[in-house]
Amino acid sequence: MLNLDQYSCLGAALQDALDRWPNETCLIEADREKEKTRLTYSDFQEVALPLARALQDASFAPGDRAAIIMTNQSKWLISAYAVFYTGGVLVPLDYKLTPEEHLQLLAHSKAKVLIVEYHLWRAILQSLGGKAHGVQTVLVTEAPLRAELGSAFRWEEFRRKGDPHFVTRKREDVACIVYSSGTGGRPKGCVLTHDNYLEQCKSLAERFAFWPGVRYLSILPTNHAIDFMVGFIGPFMCGACVVHLRTLRPEFVRDAFMRYRITYVALVPMILKNLERGLRAKFDELNFAKRFILNRMIGLNKLITRKQPNVKLSRKLLGQVHAAFGGELLAVFTGGAFMEPATLEFFYQLGIPVANGYGLTEAGTSLTLNDFKPFRADTVGTPLAGVELRILKPDSEGIGEVAAKSRTVMSHYLDDPELSARTIVDGWLLTGDLGRFDAHGHLQLFGRKKNMIVTEGGKNIYPEDIETAFEGMAAKEYCIFAADYIWPAKSLGNEKLVLALRMEQNQEFTEALKEEIIARNRKLPDFKRVGGYIVWQKDFPRTASMKIKRNVLAEEMGKTLERGSVVDL
Repeated sequence: MLNLDQYSCLGAALQDALDRWPNETCLIEADREKEKTRLTYSDFQEVALPLARALQDASFAPGDRAAIIMTNQSKWLISAYAVFYTGGVLVPLDYKLTPEEHLQLLAHSKAKVLIVEYHLWRAILQSLGGKAHGVQTVLVTEAPLRAELGSAFRWEEFRRKGDPHFVTRKREDVACIVYSSGTGGRPKGCVLTHDNYLEQCKSLAERFAFWPGVRYLSILPTNHAIDFMVGFIGPFMCGACVVHLRTLRPEFVRDAFMRYRITYVALVPMILKNLERGLRAKFDELNFAKRFILNRMIGLNKLITRKQPNVKLSRKLLGQVHAAFGGELLAVFTGGAFMEPATLEFFYQLGIPVANGYGLTEAGTSLTLNDFKPFRADTVGTPLAGVELRILKPDSEGIGEVAAKSRTVMSHYLDDPELSARTIVDGWLLTGDLGRFDAHGHLQLFGRKKNMIVTEGGKNIYPEDIETAFEGMAAKEYCIFAADYIWPAKSLGNEKLVLALRMEQNQEFTEALKEEIIARNRKLPDFKRVGGYIVWQKDFPRTASMKIKRNVLAEEMGKTLERGSVVDL
């Protein structure tokens, strides 16, 4: 890995990486069974530099902002490098947002350049209806030859000959403006510096090393904080390779693991949970003899790896399971939402360690990460190097708001000094998350401060904590609300908890499921028990990192259903 202490900006570090490993493969892009692109570090540089020169010729100056709206692909990383090379500021936007939301964030960020996929640009043009978009230069990727692009340029043709001028930046200069995945209404642009990213990369590499030959499968959107670091900056600083898929259909994801012998992958909890369901279903299809042998091997692996993982040994014991993941997978990274401990245990017992971490956009990528020394499924690990954490105003159980201080914490919110001052106090980032440290220094999370419910008896209840009691239930998705949160009441007390469920397609809510909910509910303390349930007929709204947008869901339910729709338990 490069010694990141000697660099003042991401552009300089990336430039050295391209020179240091010219013949190593840095990018592979595949679409279904077809491989579309394979680039060495030298190839990558040859494609990126003419783009950087063209940007400079188009008056893109140091400190100017360039937004990217694209799915995972090689052009995303090439464009980002060209922006950093010219001293620009990157604005990664979520391609899943609506055209109206894209336009709002483009205006808020004051982006001078927009690099966008054709189908997304077409949607933006339709939304504009002939109005000006305010961006000076628009580059559109993969546009059909006769497509109407307005005043935009084709990305593939936006090139200039001659060497671009490399622009160095200082550590305290802005590298990216990142909007949280749940952005809605008032934009919250997190201003992150080159120092934030270089320090984050260094601390993560100390916990999990990459090297030439490592292949990271990029499934999360590159604009997501996790994949931007672990699927771009981190691998490039170590001479590793990133594999992009243009489809996320399960059969092609499975094929990619085996075809490219994937070493690492990052998954949001929802995808990891779906993967667990698929594996359990395959295990259930085994005949008695094969299932007996599998269970014995899992039990033996659990015994041998109780203190720390031994992936090489696990591959020998559970060869067929590991072969399905390509046979070289070392770890899975997850974060961004609450992760059920039972799911982490399931994969660990198969010899596939899942490194559960905790972070937020305002803190770069990650504040804590499980290092498996030992493996703790009920925590999000210990603080990374250089990270200080405090628990503010802990209650009788030691639970309070998590505050963080680190060089990875953002500079401020863009053009919002009041919110910045409320969020970063005396150098401490107030996360809004509730947690406590266990006896071994591992951080345990209990939910969002704003979601906390105080009962009539003064007890604190965390919906995310209660939801673990219903883990594995035969439903597509579910979450816990206070009834007064969905239907605001004018009086306090007599708080009722409601379980909202979304069933799988063509799946009915059965009496057996109701009895299961009642049985699980009885195991909870009285003050944590659910008082009723609602079966919701639509998929829950989610952020890019697949966290449930609780406020949006509650608002939809409140407008659609009456309080009397809750079925008592």
